[in-house]
Amino acid sequence: MKLRYLTAGESHGPALTAIVEGLPSNIEISADDINRHLARRQLGYGRGGRMKIEKDQVQFLSGVRWGKTLGSPVTLSIHNRDWENWDKKMSPRAEDRVEGIAVVHPRPGHADLSGMIKYHHDDARNILERSSARETAVRVAVGALCIKFLRDLDIEIMGYVSEIAGIAASGDDVDFRERFARSEQSACRTFDAGAEKRMIEAIDQAKQAGDSLGGVVEVVVLGAPAGIGSYVHWDRRLDGRLAGAVMSIQAFKGVEVGAGFDAARRPGSQVHDEIAYADGAFFRKSNRAGGLEGGMTNGEAIVIRGAMKPIPTLYTPLETVDMQNKAPFKATVERSDVCAVPAAAVVAEAVVAITLAEAVLEKFGGDSMEDIRESLERYNSYVRSV
Repeated sequence: MKLRYLTAGESHGPALTAIVEGLPSNIEISADDINRHLARRQLGYGRGGRMKIEKDQVQFLSGVRWGKTLGSPVTLSIHNRDWENWDKKMSPRAEDRVEGIAVVHPRPGHADLSGMIKYHHDDARNILERSSARETAVRVAVGALCIKFLRDLDIEIMGYVSEIAGIAASGDDVDFRERFARSEQSACRTFDAGAEKRMIEAIDQAKQAGDSLGGVVEVVVLGAPAGIGSYVHWDRRLDGRLAGAVMSIQAFKGVEVGAGFDAARRPGSQVHDEIAYADGAFFRKSNRAGGLEGGMTNGEAIVIRGAMKPIPTLYTPLETVDMQNKAPFKATVERSDVCAVPAAAVVAEAVVAITLAEAVLEKFGGDSMEDIRESLERYNSYVRSV
């Protein structure tokens, strides 16, 4: 069965919910496994006031019994603590409509105006509540399930920040696991202490100016065997699927794999990774391809980066238009972050995990973890014999 999921819920609604179908039985999972990632998403220098209100905790509503998945759909729910302040403003009941609530006019950089036109709404509140990055909380919960599934197959996923506001972390000599370990101790979720100091200064300056900052996150996958994904159809190419997943994160505007855009600036001799063989295994002498060739994993580390634009809600608001009289209007200021790039690294981990888990299940699929492990071990034995 194909892995698939749906999320539902508004930013200030009662809860965020996801239904995940296609996971095998007997994945060992607990709420703590998921809550740890939810807590990581809420951290990071530059986060706004909403993170002081919420303490995201997941509740399993189906699909898990006694610490193991059942093979049936898993339902996850995250309660919005701020709902108590919005129960009338966001009530589904017509009789609860509150008169006199200010209409939100479309804000630059958001889904507001296009969404209002598309769905025939005259209040951007009806758009922003669902388009909000608050939705990523439940995607992180789904991703945490997939991270646990992959880890049980010895596949690791690690995300961190490589750049904020043009300030890039340096340390190409630092291996991926060490980068991740350092970033988990960093307020900016980066592995370069010197760059972190400059990032914090830039975030402070942006906050004082009522502005916001973006950056670049990097996600690395270790342990994925060669041959996941396929070259035979465009929609089965794993690099395209991963790129689409990362681009689906709110505020992301660019994706690259391996050397990425820099590969376009170099001659082929400085781009393609030479193949070698030693100790009974093939390997690449470099990894400019980022672990993906021809739409498939090649056995090297998967390296994918995503570029996040600055949060479009500014405390020094940009100009927009009043939807009623079409006159110039200062955009409504919603509670927001100055910089959410550290949190976005956790979200990027999650969507990469979901996409990779789907591809792993396509390759090694079975109804139980036992089936999948047996299939993977048989495949690994074959790879070692080539």
